[in-house]
Amino acid sequence: KKRKPKLLNKFDKTIKAELDAAERLRKKGKVEEALRAFEALVNQYPESPRARYGKAQSEDDLAEKMRSNEMLQKAINTYDEVVHLPNVPSDLVKLSLKREADRQQFLGRMRGSLLTLQRLVQLFPSDTSFKNDLGVGYLLIGDNSKAKKVYEEVLSLAPDDGFAKVHYGFILKAENKIAESIPYLKEGLESGDPGTDDGRFYFHLGDALQRMGDKDAYKWYELGYQRGHFASVWQRSLYNVKGLKAQPWWTARETGYTELVKSLEKNWKLIRDEGLAVMDKKSNFFLPEDENLREKGDWSQFTLWQQGRKNENACKSVPKTCALLERFPEATGCRRGQIKYSVMHPGTHVWPHTGPTNCRLRMHLGLVIPKEGCRIRCAQHNRTWEEGKVLIFDDSFEHEVWQDAAASRLIFIVDVWHPELTAQERRTLPAI
Repeated sequence: KKRKPKLLNKFDKTIKAELDAAERLRKKGKVEEALRAFEALVNQYPESPRARYGKAQSEDDLAEKMRSNEMLQKAINTYDEVVHLPNVPSDLVKLSLKREADRQQFLGRMRGSLLTLQRLVQLFPSDTSFKNDLGVGYLLIGDNSKAKKVYEEVLSLAPDDGFAKVHYGFILKAENKIAESIPYLKEGLESGDPGTDDGRFYFHLGDALQRMGDKDAYKWYELGYQRGHFASVWQRSLYNVKGLKAQPWWTARETGYTELVKSLEKNWKLIRDEGLAVMDKKSNFFLPEDENLREKGDWSQFTLWQQGRKNENACKSVPKTCALLERFPEATGCRRGQIKYSVMHPGTHVWPHTGPTNCRLRMHLGLVIPKEGCRIRCAQHNRTWEEGKVLIFDDSFEHEVWQDAAASRLIFIVDVWHPELTAQERRTLPAI
C-alpha cells in the first residue's frame, strides 16, 4: 500500500480545519474561491507551508483554466517559496519541487527545471525517482552524456529499476551501441515499471533487434501495437493524427494531388538537369544522411524545403525547380516534411525504418535510375523507380532501400500533407 504523504507540520495541524475548507473548494473546482481562501491563510499565517502549497496549487489550477503562462509563473514562484519556509515536512518539499520542475518544463524553461531537479537530488540522494527525473531533464536539453551518468548512478543503487533501464538503453542506442542497448530496453519494458510503457522504447528495441537480424523485433512491434503505441505492426510513427487513411502505397488519384504529380512528371528532365548541375559543382550542397539509417554505403541529400520553410540559398541553385513547386502549397507548406534531391551510390543499404508521422505522404520522382539493382520495400511490397515517374508511399510504414546497381541513383523527394487532414490541422499541427 502506498504511504500517504505527510503534508502538515506541528503548526499546520492546529489550523487543519481552515486548510481543509480551502482545499475542499479547490477539489470542487472552485478555483478562484480556493485561491482567495489560501491567500487569506498565507496572509494570516505566513510561515504555514501547507497554506502556501495550497496557494501554489490554486494558482496552478487557475493558470490551466485561464491558459495563462503569467499565472503559471506565479504558481512556480509560490511552489519555490514553500521550500524556503521553516519546518516544512519532507513530503511537502518533494511535492513542491517536483511540481515546480514539471511546470518549468511545461513552459519550456528546461534549464530552470534542471536546477530544481538537481536540488531534489541533493536533498533526497537516496530517492532514485528524482535521479530518474533529472536524467529526463538532461535528455530534454540534449545532454545525453550527463543523462547517461545519472542512469548509471541509479542502476548502481537500484539494478532492477525499469525506468532507468529503458532510458539507459535508449541512450546506448542513440550512441549506436546497438547490441548493448537491447538487454536494457528489453528488461526495462518487461519490468512494467511506471514510465516504461512508452512507444519510443518499443520502437527503438524493435529497431535494434532488426539491425541485429533478430526476428523477435516484430514481437515487440506487435506488443507496442497492442498497447496502443503504434497504428499497426508496420505503421510505427509516433506523431499521429488518429483516423487518417492508412496504406503503404498510394496512387496519384487516391491522393487528390494529380496536378502536382503531372507537373513533376512533365518537368522531370528540368528537375533532373538542375539537380545534376548542383552535383557537378561539388559545392557541398549535397549533405550525407545523418539519421543513422544506413547499414552501409553513401547517401546524400540536397534540401530545398524543410518543415514548410524554403531554403532560399539552395533554391538559387535550382531556380526553375523551386519556381515549379511554389504553385503547390500541399508540398511547400507541409511542415511535417521536406522537398529534396536524394542521391544514393552503389553498395548502399538503408535499414528498415519508419518516418515520424502519419500526417504526410512521400512522393519519389525518378531522375537517374540504373536499369537494375535499385529497389524500395514499403511494408510487404517492393517497387522500383522509373525515370520521369512518381512513386507515392506513406513513410510512416516500415520501408527499406537497396542500391546494388553499378551507377548512382538520383530521385527527387516531395512530401505532401496527408489528403485527409483538414485546413485547420494543416495550419496548426506543430512542425516535425
